[in-house]
Amino acid sequence: MVYSGLKWFLCNIVSTPTQWQNENMVKKASDLKPGEPPKSLVAALRTLLRPLVRLLLAYGITLPTLTAFLKSIYVEVAEREFPIPGKPQTDSRISLLTGVHRKDIRRLRQESPDDGVIPTSVAVGTQLVARWIGEPEYLDADGAPKALPIRKSQGGEASFEQLVAAVARQDLRPRVVMDELLRLGVVEVEGNHIRLNTEAFIPKKGFDEKAFYFGKNLRDHIATGVHNLLGTEPPLFERSVSYHRLSSASVKELNEMADRLGMQTLKTINRKAMEMKRRDAHSPGKKQRINFGIYLYAGDDDSAPQEPPNET
Repeated sequence: MVYSGLKWFLCNIVSTPTQWQNENMVKKASDLKPGEPPKSLVAALRTLLRPLVRLLLAYGITLPTLTAFLKSIYVEVAEREFPIPGKPQTDSRISLLTGVHRKDIRRLRQESPDDGVIPTSVAVGTQLVARWIGEPEYLDADGAPKALPIRKSQGGEASFEQLVAAVARQDLRPRVVMDELLRLGVVEVEGNHIRLNTEAFIPKKGFDEKAFYFGKNLRDHIATGVHNLLGTEPPLFERSVSYHRLSSASVKELNEMADRLGMQTLKTINRKAMEMKRRDAHSPGKKQRINFGIYLYAGDDDSAPQEPPNET
């Protein structure tokens, strides 16, 4: 038996709680004493926070600054997600839940959360790339995104100008969108044509755009884990394969494999979701969203558990 393979199997079992696990987790959460969180959860949080603290220190975000952020988020989440049915959510109850002083709570509840605005390049770029890799008219015979003529007059309907018109506001000119995508390294121009550099909107440049996706994707990944840890039904999909003691050459090969197979999966999901979005545009009922992502981490990590020798 190979330990890494066993860990992969256990990871898949743990990440999809059974009914017994759900009941057990809910019971444990309800029986907790204030100030005594599960040791396993504290250990997981320490592991999770190490790379985040590395980023915070790199950009000069000190503990007092982070504490100010956390106070406002604690108050916001307690107010929205932990009400008592039929009773108002008072400053005193929020203080009891969060440990934040009532004076601070009163001030924070009057302030509007400052979560920033989605960069225009993100709002337009994601839709544009999704269509470019998902609509048959923008694909070649092999299913790869075509190099598009910049203007409609240069090559028919399937042009960059037409693509921008399909996803952007009428007052947003194709040239402005093209210049922004060039700045971010998403596209490149070849004569009168424009080519997609990547089959996903992943800016090579542009800190604001990278930071937006950093927050969005990690938020949803953590939210999936929280959903499953709390035993909420149905469990959400969360899987990983983890191995140690690999050579650099093996990691490079696996990274290339993950890139190839991952992009195939993302493009399949993208095309199906695009069809469904059109179908559901006028359907009744509450609308929901999805965020499906793939990542591969490679490198040394002090927080990784020590792996015992492989056994055969």
